[in-house]
Amino acid sequence: MMLQTIFLGIVGPWQWIIIGLAILLLFGGKKLPELMKGLGTGIKEFKNATTTEEEEAKKAEEKK
Repeated sequence: MMLQTIFLGIVGPWQWIIIGLAILLLFGGKKLPELMKGLGTGIKEFKNATTTEEEEAKKAEEKK
């Protein structure tokens, strides 16, 4: 069990290179910037949503 966790939990530089090459082959060089832009936008929206939720929770606590 521990041996399996060690192998599945470690992602080294060679694995990242292989993952990057696989993504490049699947989507192509022209689509990659669009995908990264979409990913960045999604992360930004998620952060804004969590920040808004935290602010609403603080306001609700202050009213009590």
